[in-house]
Amino acid sequence: MIDNFDEELFEENFSIVIDSKQNPLRLDKFLLGRLFNTTRSKIQNAIQKGVILINNKQVKSNYKVKPGDVVTGTIPKKREPGSVVKAEELPLDIVYEDEDVLIINKKAGMVVHPGISNYSGTLVNALKFYFENKNLPVMEGNDVDRPGIVHRIDKFTTGLLLIAKNEKAMTFLAKQFFDHSIEREYLALVWGNFDTVKGVIDKNIGRSLKNRKVMATFEEEDIGKRAVTHYEVLEDLYYVSLVKCKLETGRTHQIRVHMKYIGHPVFNDEIYGGDKIVKGTVFTKYKQFVQNCFGLIPGFALHAHTLGFIHPTTKEKMIFKADLPDEFSEVLDKWRKYVSVRKDSI
Repeated sequence: MIDNFDEELFEENFSIVIDSKQNPLRLDKFLLGRLFNTTRSKIQNAIQKGVILINNKQVKSNYKVKPGDVVTGTIPKKREPGSVVKAEELPLDIVYEDEDVLIINKKAGMVVHPGISNYSGTLVNALKFYFENKNLPVMEGNDVDRPGIVHRIDKFTTGLLLIAKNEKAMTFLAKQFFDHSIEREYLALVWGNFDTVKGVIDKNIGRSLKNRKVMATFEEEDIGKRAVTHYEVLEDLYYVSLVKCKLETGRTHQIRVHMKYIGHPVFNDEIYGGDKIVKGTVFTKYKQFVQNCFGLIPGFALHAHTLGFIHPTTKEKMIFKADLPDEFSEVLDKWRKYVSVRKDSI
């Protein structure tokens, strides 16, 4: 099971008010007769992921629509003609490989799998070339354009990514993700300093009711899905902090959304408010310093640092770590020097 859902596979928002003469009918069946260029399985997946709502609330596919209900969501895009993903010779930073698994240290800016109008330069393109078009396994419920992908990380998140090389490995690893037994730790540079060194954020995450392309936290238990992030402050740099985040669940944008929720957005995250000065002085020199730091990172400061799992064949626990990318480290050093100078001047 993959927690991350692909918003790029959807386009224009729609809103349907159920007619007064409509007989009770399952939501998925109702939409199948109203939406073009889609399938029932894709509709069910969209409903499950909270992309399609009834009266602004998540429901199940077997919900029966009734007169007066308002169905809102987005229409699945039709795959473009000639959009079959092709093999491309792209650089891969391979951390480990055996007969069952491949572990990649992904660079910032590389999309994991193709989307509409984005059929080149992705990790999947690179994997197709690397494996010489051998048939890698596909996660149940996904299409053939995501071979070997067990999970994913955002475009600008760097770090470790696990690839399954055969069906046995795919099934075995997918269950670990489903059971939340995979060990995943991220390093993030976030705005502000913390009152406590450690904490847990247990807050549902789902698609924003205002903007379906971004995620949001919800107080209501019946909206979104439960998301749990454990965090620990590794370094307090006064205006920013380096934190370690351990995922108990794996929702879309989980760390970014949870950090925003507690008032510490990830540094340079333009979607969740980290690309603005959240804490600091009003002096021009400080503003210029922050802008220079923004310019050094090709995205936001989030890195998949640790990945641990049970190997599908040996059944041994394997743990891998990936050092921070140079740009992330450089920004950290700049903040350390800035804070050091500030302390010396007090």
